[in-house]
Amino acid sequence: MRANEHNFVDLIKRRKEEGILYVIETYGGLLKSIVQKRLFSSPDRVEECMNDIFLGIWRNIDCFDESKGSFVNWAAGVARLEAIDVLRKMQREQQAVSLEEVEIPREDPAFLELERQEFSKEVEEILSCLSPKDQELFRRIFFEEEKPEEAGQALGLSRDNVYVRLFRGKKKIRSKFGERKRV
Repeated sequence: MRANEHNFVDLIKRRKEEGILYVIETYGGLLKSIVQKRLFSSPDRVEECMNDIFLGIWRNIDCFDESKGSFVNWAAGVARLEAIDVLRKMQREQQAVSLEEVEIPREDPAFLELERQEFSKEVEEILSCLSPKDQELFRRIFFEEEKPEEAGQALGLSRDNVYVRLFRGKKKIRSKFGERKRV
């Protein structure tokens, strides 16, 4: 059976190739112009999108209702939606960057040394309100990450004495920095 203006929809519904070929020949130019309008920045994606449109028409022909509108309008809607889907897919691809493409900047050793020195100055200033023994205790526990029991044993302090010194030292530091914030 030869496809024409009156029977191509029925041919597609019956899965006859002549129906979709008629759509390609008759409406292909219109559908392509709709797609090109949306995908003007990516002409390489137009043919892929056109194939998806014709596949969509083929698969979803049962959704077409002649009482609601013409086939041309329905097919144009399919083309618009498919072009929008391609645009969304392109945006997702641009947002997803592979780890191989990411260049991880290396930190400047001079900057790291300067940062370490500044940090060290701040730490010394913070700990300056403590006794030398408490300063050593704080360095061991908070910067060298020793367990309180180990730090206390190295400094000749009991477990309880370590925790009392930590509590009192933190209290002194808080009061010193509390005053500084107010100034």
